[in-house]
Amino acid sequence: MKHLLIGAAMAATIATGVSAQEVSLGRFFGACEDAGTDTKASVGEACIIQSIINAASAEIDGVTVNTLPTDWGNFYDQIKASYAGGTPPDIHVMHRHRIPEFAGLGAIADISGDLAAAGIDTGDWAPAALDAVSFNGGIYGVPLDFHANLWHVNMDIMEAAGLVEDGKPVLPSSPGELLAHAQKVKDATGQYYLAADFAQFPIGVRLVLALMWQQNANIFTDDGTATINSAAAKNAVTAMTQLFEAGLANPQLNYADSQQAFLNGEAAVLVNGTWVVDFYTAEAAKAEVGLNKYYVADFPTLFETGATWADSHMWAIPSTLSGDKKTAAMKVLAFINDHNIDWARTGHMAVRSSVLESAEYANLPHRSEYAGTAAIAKDTPASKRYGAIQDVLNRELQAIWLTGKSVDDALADAEGEVQDLLDR
Repeated sequence: MKHLLIGAAMAATIATGVSAQEVSLGRFFGACEDAGTDTKASVGEACIIQSIINAASAEIDGVTVNTLPTDWGNFYDQIKASYAGGTPPDIHVMHRHRIPEFAGLGAIADISGDLAAAGIDTGDWAPAALDAVSFNGGIYGVPLDFHANLWHVNMDIMEAAGLVEDGKPVLPSSPGELLAHAQKVKDATGQYYLAADFAQFPIGVRLVLALMWQQNANIFTDDGTATINSAAAKNAVTAMTQLFEAGLANPQLNYADSQQAFLNGEAAVLVNGTWVVDFYTAEAAKAEVGLNKYYVADFPTLFETGATWADSHMWAIPSTLSGDKKTAAMKVLAFINDHNIDWARTGHMAVRSSVLESAEYANLPHRSEYAGTAAIAKDTPASKRYGAIQDVLNRELQAIWLTGKSVDDALADAEGEVQDLLDR
């Protein structure tokens, strides 16, 4: 057996021109131990991405990929610790909004000079995808997707409340209409209108950001001035707190609980991202699941301008990676890029123009229902402090709806802290 292994390694070396390499890959998206290598059959984020990684490990000559899955909530703390200790993964996932921080520190590599040799055609990336991985004239990763907040809709509840027309949900167009629709659902079904993770991860932050952007406002300016304690922010927060105060939404739900409430048929709408479309579609097909008729909608416009929170996942490599190990890592990135249509099955929006324009992409479940999301995707200005800023906002917003802190005090405290972060 040992001779066979040595022979296989030598064959791989001859075939690839480099020594056999084991590449470590750090990711979140959840755990999936039985993903296999069939990139067309897996379901849900964790299993789809793992099937792509497993296929890369099986199909790229001379390269073995060792996956290091990490919990989403702890990912950046762990990845920063690995860089500080000099042991970062050879490849790791990250969000677009983290590029200024990691690239600004020199932690991740500018790979603009390595892409063509690896077989990655940046000309096939949608312009927004190229922009997402670009910083100060360099390209700091391979884009994986665009993802955004959507409204996931239980059509049975909406029909019972008289909020369906021509087979589509009737969504609110103002904060007042949001409250009226929510009351209709409560009166007709006894269920909550809106569920979301208001008590754990920053889903609530993203929701408030969207409603601020809909008023053509933001939480800080391009020149680094915090603008959180504003009329737009108060309007956005009030649109949510009016639901809590009327008993039409539950601010104490975390991510898992809000998702389960929706799947159990206990909420008309769940605010969550593109990443769950494939999973909810599969769940709705199960007889034992409370959600039966599932629809996916663009985030509704409650103020003047359409907007929803959006970001991009991307793959980066450490700036210290070199030689055959870097070559192997780039081959893995090229493989993942080639399988962009498979990752898009999750519900995420693809980054390659050839995929976006394909019939296979257009025929993915529910895709036409949120086709308008890309046009209303928004974000904050780039900042090296984005992670810390998001944490401040999450804490202060949760203080409003979980502990009764006044809106004025919370927004004033958030603005002061965020300004301090921006001034560093």
